[in-house]
Amino acid sequence: MKNKFFKLTAITCTAAVMASGIIICSCFVNGCKPSKKESAKSEYYVVGNIWPSYYDDPLNRTIWPEGIGEWEVVKKSTPLYEGHYQPKVPLWGYEQMNDPKVMERWIDVALEHGINVFQYDWYWYNEGPFLEGALNDGFLKAPNNEKMLFYIMWANHDMPMKSLNRHLFKDSADIVWSATIDWKNWTFIVDRTIKQYFSKPNYFKIDGKPVFAIYYLKSFLDSFGGEEGCRKALNYFDEEAKKAGIFGVHFQYLPPHRLGTTAETIESIGFRSVALLTGGGLSGAKNYLEYGNNSIAIREQYDKELNIPFFPTASTGYDDSPRYPERPNMIRDKSPEAFGKLLAKAKKFVDERPEQPKLIILNSMNEWTEDGLLLPCEKYGFQYLEAVRDAMNGKYDQ
Repeated sequence: MKNKFFKLTAITCTAAVMASGIIICSCFVNGCKPSKKESAKSEYYVVGNIWPSYYDDPLNRTIWPEGIGEWEVVKKSTPLYEGHYQPKVPLWGYEQMNDPKVMERWIDVALEHGINVFQYDWYWYNEGPFLEGALNDGFLKAPNNEKMLFYIMWANHDMPMKSLNRHLFKDSADIVWSATIDWKNWTFIVDRTIKQYFSKPNYFKIDGKPVFAIYYLKSFLDSFGGEEGCRKALNYFDEEAKKAGIFGVHFQYLPPHRLGTTAETIESIGFRSVALLTGGGLSGAKNYLEYGNNSIAIREQYDKELNIPFFPTASTGYDDSPRYPERPNMIRDKSPEAFGKLLAKAKKFVDERPEQPKLIILNSMNEWTEDGLLLPCEKYGFQYLEAVRDAMNGKYDQ
């Protein structure tokens, strides 16, 4: 039976009233269920994905040698047609994401507009973490960090040189780092995640289990030799979590555009929920309306195929021309209002499935190089954040 994984227990729930008027409840952190009084407003988990490349550290300089992280690519972007908004200019300047003061402001503005979970892209290359400073030194050291739930997505894709800095690497086909790992490194990842993240009181949980998302199934399969090896890897993670006093782990499959395999394979490996980071629908979409319609159709298809929950995504747009100006993927005719209407449909989707958590993923808080962007910029100001608040408060409901 679908959604059988979400039998909730009644544990005390803490709610916070935000400036937007939405009440956010931390109940899924402890696997609890909102009270009847709170449930009308406190049931949504609105997840802002975070791409953690906009800060400097020694590892980053392999790719971005100017010492400002990927901001150097953002600054060098150029418009490809009249009216093309490039380069994008952040309203708050070129902030360093490993600064706790920066993340303190992000947390406050997100909560004020209805976003109550941050999902951090997280990497492991060459037997160690990469781009981890934005989470460890920025978010987790922000004085208000425990107001915001968070979880990590292991973005286990290869790191190609030209994709991250074409100005430096031109058309190089070289891979900076491969995402494929061995069992020894998997044990390192499991141990680090449990001790460093799952132990935090604001780590996001579903049914009392911390959520660990995996981005790229092919790399996962290649790392462990197929489905059986992947199943063994997730079982190991689950057992190690239980040894640490945790109920187990909720494994979420979170590819960018398409599942890339069958529902049977996903469920057999041990994933307990699925979402698409971009929402899908990019292929063949000439404008934002087509993208939205495509993503809704894909969502409905996958929801029918899967016996585990499929969570909806709403993306503000897509434009990877800063990385690939010679062959960009772009969605034109975007607007805050169109995004708000798409988010309202995602909200309706979760409302129609009361047996599962009402979780919606937003792509993204700060993908300046791919136009998944909620943070304020010079062109739109706070309009996209306001669209989140308005959509979650019912402005676009039909």
